Amino acid sequence: MPLRVTLLAALAAVALPALGQTCARTTGTQITPVVELYTSEGCSSCPPADRWLSALKADPGTVALAFHVDYWDSLGWTDRFASAANTQRQTRQQAVNGSRYNYTPQVVVNGMDRKDWPGIAALPARETSVVQISLMRSGAQVTAMVQSNASTRLAAYWAVTEDGHSTAVKAGENAGTVLKHDHLVREWQAVPSWAASAGVPATLQFHPSTAVDAAHPRQVNLVVVNADTGRPVQALKLGC
Repeated sequence: MPLRVTLLAALAAVALPALGQTCARTTGTQITPVVELYTSEGCSSCPPADRWLSALKADPGTVALAFHVDYWDSLGWTDRFASAANTQRQTRQQAVNGSRYNYTPQVVVNGMDRKDWPGIAALPARETSVVQISLMRSGAQVTAMVQSNASTRLAAYWAVTEDGHSTAVKAGENAGTVLKHDHLVREWQAVPSWAASAGVPATLQFHPSTAVDAAHPRQVNLVVVNADTGRPVQALKLGC
């Protein structure tokens, strides 16, 4: 995806719900927490983690992402939201989060594997970020302005998430259970790394292919990571 350096003066912290209008949002001075869940409908220990992630809807300042993996699909129930791409991403992220193998449910907070997630009463304190993000949607296109206060190498990814999904599981470990899913990743797209110059904004553009469905509220998330460590340095979601 090409990057072009420009200043988007039109970005402002406003939110208008109508799809035909423009809406925008900008990060503050602190790093937005990023929580990833790797889960499966075929895993009996996953529903508590799914519910834990759903509860994060109460915190609008957190980016939460549920990746359904496919290695449970041959064990009695095929998860309609699972994909090999999600499984491959979980494997690649081992080099970032410190885990040595794939497992479910896996919770990753700010790029760190957290097996103690059931005891997390509050997310880690938010540190001051050197990266700021502004997101603006105009029609179907989302544009981001990413600016760093220091020269560094950055990378990023877009993730489209949906809330309010449910599945009546009829086989496997969760047979007879209705599972509810929020923050479900429906689309994911990487942004190649770039050399960020202090004070010089870079512009990213994204055209989600996921259709808007009023029954399943959608968020467009942008997570910016340190290109060397792979860990998030700033994130923002746009729910319009």
